[in-house]
Parts: sequence; C-alpha cells; structure tokens
Amino acid sequence: MSERALLEVIALDVEDAVAAEAGGADRLELVTDMAADGLTPPTDAFAGIRAAVGLPLRVMLRLADGFDAGDVRALVRAARELRGAGADEFVLGFLDGAGEPDLPALDSVLAELDGCRWTFHRAIDRAADRDTLRKRLSGLPGLDTYLTAGAAAGVDEGLPTLLAEAARRGEPGYEPRLLIGGGLRLDHVPRLRAAGVDAFHIGGAARPGGWSAPVSAPAVRTWRAALDTA
Repeated sequence: MSERALLEVIALDVEDAVAAEAGGADRLELVTDMAADGLTPPTDAFAGIRAAVGLPLRVMLRLADGFDAGDVRALVRAARELRGAGADEFVLGFLDGAGEPDLPALDSVLAELDGCRWTFHRAIDRAADRDTLRKRLSGLPGLDTYLTAGAAAGVDEGLPTLLAEAARRGEPGYEPRLLIGGGLRLDHVPRLRAAGVDAFHIGGAARPGGWSAPVSAPAVRTWRAALDTA
C-alpha cells in the first residue's frame, strides 16, 4: 500500500480549485455541467484554474450526456485547443451501442493527446463486460487510471467488484490504477485501503451545500484526514 492515497476532487471553477487545494486535494478533475454528469470545460476555464493552483489537472473530454462519443471531430478539436492551452492530463471514455469500448473514437482522440496521461472514466461501470473492456484497452498510450464505482449504481453495489479488481492489480488489463468514485462514502474507505486501493475521487462529497455551492475546503480536509489515517 502506498504511504499516501491520492485524493482527486471535481472542480468547476477557480473557487472550487483553490478550496480543494487548500483542503489537501492531490489532483483536480475539471468539468462543466454536472447536470450532464460532467462535460468538457471551456478552455478559458481551464486556463484560469491552471493559473490559480499548482495541482495536476485532469480535463474531461466529453461533449454530451451519456457514453456515446458523438461528434469525434469536435472532441479532437476540443482536445487540440486544451492541449494548446497547456492541458496535459485528461479524462475520457466512450462506449458503442453494445456497451463495448469505442476504439475508433478513442484512437482518434488519443492521436491528438500524443501520449498524455488519461483516466478512462465511469463508462467502465456501464460496459457490457468490464474484463473484456480492460483487456481491449490494454496498452493504449497514456491510459494509467480507471475511475470506477464497480457498478453503475455506485460503490455500495460495486464494492465486491472493486475489491476483486484490486486483487488483480498487475494482471493484463489491470495495470492501470483504480480511482474509486461514484457514491463513495467515508465508511467505504477502510476496506478499500485495506485492499490496497490508493486513489479516491469525490464530487458531491466535497460540497455539503450541494452542486449549487462551491467546494468546501473543510470537507476536503475531512477526506484527506480519513485517507491518511485509514
């Protein structure tokens, strides 16, 4: 188990980013429009956050609700613009109508990312077969993380799957880091840490006032302390 678990916090703007950093976050996921579960933020929003904090920033590449890639050319343009503004870590993941990974869409976007590190997001929790998806994505350039709750409904339902996948770390398709998020609660942390999970992702948990309120530095600090003592 690593000495310090990674804590990633969703940030919508500079205020969120500054509060998350003050609370002890290690990395931010940058999105807009949480009503659609997080879409690609405007480039100027990325630039403002980049100027305000020193944390690593993973930027969402997703243009519409759901897990269909949609307009791949527009995704590539968004990636190019963000790269031009200095973005060098990303979050993405596309499924076809059968719940299989959309490899042509991924390949098109990854060509633009040119080796940048990236997270395959919770599309894995909607995949037809998680193990097949992992093996088909194995070796894609830059893929170093899966953001997952273990199930579409969240960590409560997905915990057995997460524990099983943590035990397979290092097997073909299971080399990327597990980043746990989606209905994650503080009481889940001890079992996940005991299983060797060392990365956690929070959104609503960092906002006691709901999504209409900003990130709370004290709330993030509570999570930081929980991860450090689990």
